[in-house]
Amino acid sequence: MTPRVLINACYFIVALLFILGLKGMSSPVTARRGVIWAGAGMVLATLATFAWPGMGNYALMVIALAVGGGLSWWSGKRVKMTDMPQMVALYNGMGGGAAAAIAAIELARGETHVPVVAALATSGGLIGTISFSGSLVAFAKLQGIMRKTFRLPAQNAVNIILVVLTILSGLGVAAAGHAATHQIVIFFALALVLGVVITMPIGGADMPVARRDLALQCFNGTRRGFRGIRAE
Repeated sequence: MTPRVLINACYFIVALLFILGLKGMSSPVTARRGVIWAGAGMVLATLATFAWPGMGNYALMVIALAVGGGLSWWSGKRVKMTDMPQMVALYNGMGGGAAAAIAAIELARGETHVPVVAALATSGGLIGTISFSGSLVAFAKLQGIMRKTFRLPAQNAVNIILVVLTILSGLGVAAAGHAATHQIVIFFALALVLGVVITMPIGGADMPVARRDLALQCFNGTRRGFRGIRAE
């Protein structure tokens, strides 16, 4: 069995662990177990990625893991229990941002992508970017930085127009295979604006539900964005 096959098998196990983790975190009774399952999946995914043939920049990867893990441990120890929702929203946003960054780098490398890779990278970028900007708005509302809801005139129509424009822009990037820089910039800018616009009208009392949805979007965006890289 080749190393790539073993690594892909590990990724399949990781997907199962993430599913079990999300299911466990849906209930307070099983939340702790769900976090453990998801954490185990993330550790396995990281180790499998380090073993990927041709992988480089190990020093930078270790430094990033050390800095990110250290900051997360420190902030998790210091955060008040009443402030936990906004911390989770912020972490969700960082996860979505990471997925969007992976997709953006893949699309902007200047290479011609096969349709499957282009579609996966574009969808990962779309979901990750919306999760990033929407989660930042959720954090601002939960933290009390943004105390009011903001609703645009004809909000529903604006939402529909933005969704259509963003999807059409993403389809253009995916179909091009080798998209121009301005196409990629427009696509990600529209996705950023969409995440903000659809989250700003949500009141503070409803933000936990929005945060839950954004967490799922973040997970999907990370998975699809990373899959776009591995498909090469």
